[in-house]
Amino acid sequence: MFDYHGIMMTLSDQPIVGQTDSTPLITDPVGVLAVLLATLAVIFWFGEQAVGRRLFGIVPKLVFCYFVPTLLTTMGVLPEDSVLYGWVKGYLLPASLVLLILALDVPGIVRLGPRAIIMLLAGTAGVVIGGPLALLICKAWVPVDTWQGMTALSGSWIGGGANMVALGEIAGVTSDMFSMMVIVDVFVANIWMGVLLYCSGQQERIDRATGADASAIRELEQRLSDYQASTARMPTLTDLTLMIALAFVGAWLCSIMGTRLAEVIVTGEGADATPMLSATTWKFILITAGGVILSFSPARRLEGAGASKVGSVMLYILVASIGASANFMSIAEAPVLVVMGLIWMAVHIIVLLTVARLVRAPIFLVAVGSQANIGGAASAPIVASAFHPTLAPVGVLLAVAGYVLGTYAGLLCMWLLKLVAGA
Repeated sequence: MFDYHGIMMTLSDQPIVGQTDSTPLITDPVGVLAVLLATLAVIFWFGEQAVGRRLFGIVPKLVFCYFVPTLLTTMGVLPEDSVLYGWVKGYLLPASLVLLILALDVPGIVRLGPRAIIMLLAGTAGVVIGGPLALLICKAWVPVDTWQGMTALSGSWIGGGANMVALGEIAGVTSDMFSMMVIVDVFVANIWMGVLLYCSGQQERIDRATGADASAIRELEQRLSDYQASTARMPTLTDLTLMIALAFVGAWLCSIMGTRLAEVIVTGEGADATPMLSATTWKFILITAGGVILSFSPARRLEGAGASKVGSVMLYILVASIGASANFMSIAEAPVLVVMGLIWMAVHIIVLLTVARLVRAPIFLVAVGSQANIGGAASAPIVASAFHPTLAPVGVLLAVAGYVLGTYAGLLCMWLLKLVAGA
């Protein structure tokens, strides 16, 4: 899997504004994991108290699971870069997806109709259109090679980190500009994800205000909840062992096969041969396909013993690690580029909301369609599960489609950016 945090190492030697010592208080990966787990435990414990129930009724607890680690990083307690974050994304995320997709209700997802794909494509269009518009507005205040960095960022905001690197190489982006775009990506995308997590707690109110038709979503939630209730049982040690084994063995095998497929299925010949899809993309395609197959097998009965709950614990650790990799003070490193990124994101949002209004898409499909582009498989299931724990597989499926779209839509965005830049 592409190590996104490896990019951030180029920034780690620079002091963070507001800190007298750039070395975090805790750097040991086990220590970082301990702090993240303790943070999650406190948040969940607080959510069981009367005050917490009232607070989380307004702002979903997932928002706190996301931004409290960011605050700890900003304060210098946790590092922005850690091998733990890479491990969580590379191994814990795929393992969690195996368990979450295991309970997939394929007929129920089919009943969502074409609006899910429409919102995914609307999100992609918003990124492709928004980049050139943002550059046009900010052109006088940014470096001349900004279009190259934006090309790389468009790959991240449609297809993920691997596409970011691929499009950056195609555009010839410098390492300095690439590093600045990483800052823009982390800051802008994380803020937007926080907004989407907040919207999950207001979904019924938003859907009523917009006149959206959320009946298919409610039906899917009910079908999955009914299945969980009808098969619920006290998990045995055997159940838990099978879940963990299935999750990590499945993730490991898909990772190996994904790497192999990326080497075999290429375009071009000889030295010019390039993978048709990255190893990361193949891995998530295989995990999704494997999960769907398992959902039709006796393995689905593990859901009654809490397979999706175990998967959700892994997902919450991912939420916390993504939050910890951001820093509120990073905006000071590239303020104009961050403003440009905010304008770009605003166009993406406007396109999404306009299309959603036309097709009466509920806020759930708006949020997941957006995050399937902006965050990919690392965060789309997080946003989906914030709306309802049983909906995480919808985020996975749309994110996989976003991976496939990424390079081609990114090339279109690059062409438009070059026109605006006059390159």
